[in-house]
Amino acid sequence: MITARFPNVPSVLLLAPVRGLSSEVPRLVSEITAFSPARIGIGLSSGEMQSLETYFVTSEAEPIVPLTSNETSEVRGLVRFGEVRVPNPSFVEVLRWAHGRGVPVTALDPDDDHTASLFAQHIGYIELVRRTVRERRVSRSPPTPSSPDEFALAWDREVAAGRGSRNFAAARDLFLVRQVPNLAADQRRLAIVVDRERFDSVRGLIQSPSAATA
Repeated sequence: MITARFPNVPSVLLLAPVRGLSSEVPRLVSEITAFSPARIGIGLSSGEMQSLETYFVTSEAEPIVPLTSNETSEVRGLVRFGEVRVPNPSFVEVLRWAHGRGVPVTALDPDDDHTASLFAQHIGYIELVRRTVRERRVSRSPPTPSSPDEFALAWDREVAAGRGSRNFAAARDLFLVRQVPNLAADQRRLAIVVDRERFDSVRGLIQSPSAATA
């Protein structure tokens, strides 16, 4: 997991655990507990967050989670670094931590309709075909770096290598960051949790004075 603070927004802490890796959870929870945020922003859509809360945070029994072939391959590649859980245990435990303490959580990603619109805007037919080919290739032969951090970045580079995919990811990150000024307006502590591969983009946008109004 990697974290960042911001001189221009000192009340904000950005945390980026590796998606799925159980060993990231204790440090994530420890960092959030020590920071004691008044609110949390999370890199999920409202629908995704609601599903996690309903089926994994407040439910007594967790449902079976079906995986795509691409997700299965990602798990197989990551499991050599330790236990891997689905859905992402970092998000589940952050929501559980907040639920137990009455800390409000805001979903920062666009909803399904907006995400579909961004996808259609940035990813045309050719890029979609190339993206599918890349996903199949990385599913057959996952990257083999020496750390989970490097694995997360290498996996994302393989899948989202095309310009359209990069532009789509950038648009989603910009949507997320544009919400930060409102959440941090009263200068109360705000923790933001995103997947590791989004860290550099989100950090750069938060550091940019014009990002929130661009």
